[in-house]
Amino acid sequence: MREQERGGKQSLKVVIVGNGKVGFSLAEQMVKEKYDVTIVDMREESLRRAADALDIMSVKGSGVSVSTLSEAGAGEADLLVAATNSDEVNMVCCLTAKHLGARYTIARIRNPEYNLGLADLKKDLGIDMAINPENATAVEISRLLRFPSAANIETFCRGRVELMGFRIQEGDFMAGHPLHALSDQVKKLSLLFCAVDRDGEVTIPNGSFVPEVGDKLYLVGRPTSLDQFFRLLGRYTPKVKDVFIVGGGKVALYLAAILEKMRIRVKLVEISEERCRHISEMFPHATVICGDGTDQELLESERMPAADAFVALTDRDEDNLIISLYAMQKGVAKVVAKSNRQNYTGIARAVGLDSVISPKLITAAQILQVVRGMQNSQGSVMNAFYRIADGSAEAMEFTVRSTTRNLKVPLKDLHLKSGILLAVIMRGREIIIPEGSSYLQEGDSVILISHGRRILDLNDIYAEEIPLPSAAALSGRG
Repeated sequence: MREQERGGKQSLKVVIVGNGKVGFSLAEQMVKEKYDVTIVDMREESLRRAADALDIMSVKGSGVSVSTLSEAGAGEADLLVAATNSDEVNMVCCLTAKHLGARYTIARIRNPEYNLGLADLKKDLGIDMAINPENATAVEISRLLRFPSAANIETFCRGRVELMGFRIQEGDFMAGHPLHALSDQVKKLSLLFCAVDRDGEVTIPNGSFVPEVGDKLYLVGRPTSLDQFFRLLGRYTPKVKDVFIVGGGKVALYLAAILEKMRIRVKLVEISEERCRHISEMFPHATVICGDGTDQELLESERMPAADAFVALTDRDEDNLIISLYAMQKGVAKVVAKSNRQNYTGIARAVGLDSVISPKLITAAQILQVVRGMQNSQGSVMNAFYRIADGSAEAMEFTVRSTTRNLKVPLKDLHLKSGILLAVIMRGREIIIPEGSSYLQEGDSVILISHGRRILDLNDIYAEEIPLPSAAALSGRG
């Protein structure tokens, strides 16, 4: 199967062990990308759901069983992802798969106790990559709390470039005016409007694009320029000093640890007494309240409306969205909700809740970055990969290599495929917002936005040159 060609690209063989939220979401993404996917799980019902919904191969059995993994084709797999609910099963699964011949293994490891010795664990167990959806989600939320004006933030070039989305509101100076008519104050900032989501329709805007109230615009550029832009827009929000968190699961613990380092005060509500004691011991400076975080009276009595930010992290997506909308109604400046259900995300955004975070989608994007890199035979390295605009567009960071075509050729002389925007070039410490005279050179970091195209390599962005007709053809001969 590894030699099978689909659309001119080699079809990678992927085995996913564990068909929970993360496993199913990942399988769904992999099927869309035309990979050869087999899923392994102990539960018959779960396998039937995956096979019916995604039309993929499924194998019933344990992820630590040699016979089960062999039946699933782990020995010939280009990639095996172990995403069961048990860290230990995931680690043993990767070790077994590696012995069988799997080329690359990824294990979901969520227990903070494993973090300290993770490098040794990976080496000893043949794990090529460890993913922690809860920690990744906490990091994402902490970024939003650092920059409350944005609905979502992605980072590139080790934090030197950021991409963020925001909603155009009534009274914004941009509403109803083409981008080329923006003031010189905005034009001299080191940023670019790289995508727009209007009622679910995503486009890459040009200078004549006219933003309207309700549009979600995506900006990419230097963090200081983005900060100045939001100040000009009148959206500057004072630094978050107090965060009110509902739910005391793993994401909440990782987030509390990050916020503690940022010197942000934390008030956390959790319904389990045992869990409350554990959190209090871990974070003695945090205020931990044992109670039902969906109880409006409790939220009022604990002065939730006075917080700078509110984060809903319970295990129920419905509860997270309802209490987040309540927090918005009470005037909390920044509200973030965790939700893994895509259909809920659309509903939430329709009523103004833009910062909805999905652990399973964050994880799928991390793994897809690896998979795209495995398919890349031309040499440029993908350093970052994010889905934006509800998955309708992608933002990627590549390093330019000697194998990249058209080096030193001005962009005005190149033909890029439709739906591709070369958004930022980073050369050394210099951030370049590309113009017609800009060019790529070896060692540059390049940030691309792609809509409707799957980019595996930097060379994929160029349109094929149309050969000029010969003199004989022009004269009607030959």
